[in-house]
Amino acid sequence: MTLSFSLILRPVRGPSTSRFQNPYVICLIVIAGVIILAVTIALLIHFLAFDQKAYFYRSTFQILNVKYSNQLDSPATQEYRSLSEKIESMITKAFKESNLRNQFVRAHVVKIRQDGNGVRADVVMKFRFTRNYNGATMKSRIESVLHQMLNNSGNLEINHSTEITSITDQDTVNIFTNACGVRPDLMTLSEERIIGGTKAEEGDWPWQVSLQVNNVHHCGGILISEVWILTAAHCFRSYPEPYQWTVNFGISTLLPKLRVRVRTISVHNNYNPITHENDIAAVYLNQRVTFTKNIHTVCLPEATQNIPPGSTAYVTGWGSRRYIGNAVTELEQGRVKIISNEECNGPASYNGAVFSGMLCAGLPQGGVDACQGDSGGPLVQEDSRRIWFLVGIVSWGYRCGLPDKPGVYTRVTTYRNWITEKTGI
Repeated sequence: MTLSFSLILRPVRGPSTSRFQNPYVICLIVIAGVIILAVTIALLIHFLAFDQKAYFYRSTFQILNVKYSNQLDSPATQEYRSLSEKIESMITKAFKESNLRNQFVRAHVVKIRQDGNGVRADVVMKFRFTRNYNGATMKSRIESVLHQMLNNSGNLEINHSTEITSITDQDTVNIFTNACGVRPDLMTLSEERIIGGTKAEEGDWPWQVSLQVNNVHHCGGILISEVWILTAAHCFRSYPEPYQWTVNFGISTLLPKLRVRVRTISVHNNYNPITHENDIAAVYLNQRVTFTKNIHTVCLPEATQNIPPGSTAYVTGWGSRRYIGNAVTELEQGRVKIISNEECNGPASYNGAVFSGMLCAGLPQGGVDACQGDSGGPLVQEDSRRIWFLVGIVSWGYRCGLPDKPGVYTRVTTYRNWITEKTGI
């Protein structure tokens, strides 16, 4: 396309008064300039003095008067949870009573490990500082608060040589992806806890996988280590051979983040397809999975972990939205309540068909439930430290979402020893 321009000369029609000679216009321009300058200065002051950014620090606390035991190996134990909460509360109290109360956000114990006869606790702390903060000065102020805390640590005897290290946002993500049961809100040590709607976002349930036959979603599964997946035994009744299966990671069954082949399938020896008892299987992957913020493990519960009726749980999967419907391609989530086996075995419900190795979850009025295509997927609960645990595996139910007909899950605590025997976890 060719563009042409023409210049039109306009003759001067005679003397005219310039608009810039008008004193009112000059006054308005001056006022506008002052306003613009004031706004610019205000924004600059806000940016330098009030605009804040998150900063993360890592520290290790040597606790001398707590004797290490194997009960501190797993975040699922009450001993691990109790000690972690005690350390986190102690740190929080120290900063909330200091001159850094407005900058401190959260502290989280990411690991407890053996140190001689005592223990070491690895802790990540989050602060918010203005962007022009002095790193060395702020680190010194944080260390000062921690040392004061160590002098008043109550019934915990803590080594005074504790130092802190500044870490990047990516370092923080890497630390948390190697811990089980962590969702994005905990990974950023956020105060917000938002779960809603039906569609899941990438990374919301990073342990959820899709078990596929010929690149078609068939069942859900749960990542419990770099190489092991838990799922339901009934998923393999029609396709028992490992070479028939692939495992997809990510929220989309069509555009996976990762696809891995299956090496072995271990179905529970006593699985009963008629009664649905022992509906559990362990799948061994053909290669190790590298953990990321969107792909990592859920925590396994202890065999003795309590799952109280009425407590909240979440079920996730790509199953159909109605009975005899089509599977969806984007991961969905449902909030349900744990229902006691006694209530679930009532005459209006399953009338005795729910055995001790099973767990019921749903809503009394129905409407939220697992359905076809969700089999083998996770039912998870969050503990007081915002760590997520696998409590059930989608197994069976009468149709989907009907009143008094909740979903029935394999109760993971019942099979905790079996899981260890098969996977070493």
